[in-house]
Formats: sequence, structure tokens, C-alpha cells
Amino acid sequence: MEPATTRRDYERELRQAGIRITKPRKVILQILTGSEDHPDAMAIFRRAVKIDASISLATVYRTMKLLEGLGAVHRHAFEGGPARFEHADGAHHDHLIDLDTGKVIEFHSETIERLQQQIADELGYDIEHHRLELYGRKRR
Repeated sequence: MEPATTRRDYERELRQAGIRITKPRKVILQILTGSEDHPDAMAIFRRAVKIDASISLATVYRTMKLLEGLGAVHRHAFEGGPARFEHADGAHHDHLIDLDTGKVIEFHSETIERLQQQIADELGYDIEHHRLELYGRKRR
């Protein structure tokens, strides 16, 4: 995987869009930059208020919507849970969601990529984009 987007990159994208970088937004961007997981808005909020208790959940939602609109983050609506976010940069990957813990595991499979391309070719299509989500439980 490629390195995560830096907070400065997020700030630059927001500034280029004419959006002010407020203190609460800086904290949210700091949280996102340091996230190795796929946090939902509530997780981002809980982490942010530990840094600045004045941050509101509404500010988190607005900031995430802005970043999503700019293409800086991807929003995932994994089955059975709230929307979760991840950095939009990096190599293509798919997700395995642990149904017991909610943990999101990123993976890449050349075999799956070749099979998808083969299917599209056989049906006469060019793939523009795709998303693969697997849901499972850890074997005991």
C-alpha cells in the first residue's frame, strides 16, 4: 500500500476548494492522518474530543462530507454498520469485514483482479471501477 495522505495534503485540498481551515477541522484532519483503521464519524468524534472538547459531531459530519466531495476520502457503507472512511489515495484494494468485531481488513489479489477482467472481457465490457467486500467470521 502507498503511504497515507498527510494532514497538509488534506489542508491543501480544502484550501484549494476555498474552505477555511478552522481549529476543529485541523484536529479532525490530524485524526484522519493518524488513522490506520476505517473509522466512522462517531469514532472520529470520540478521538477528536479527547484533543479538543469543543468539537461537535456536526463539525465531524460536515468535514467528512467536504473531504468526500473533494475525493480526499472514500466513504464505505459496509453492511450492518455506519458509514466508515478511509484515505482516498493508495493502491487499489478490497475489503474483508469481520462480522464479529467489525474490523476491516484490506487485501489485494491479482487472481481476483484477473478474474474480474476476464468476466468483463467475456461479456464485452470495460471495467470503470469496482468494489469488493467480503464478510466473514474468523475460523476457530
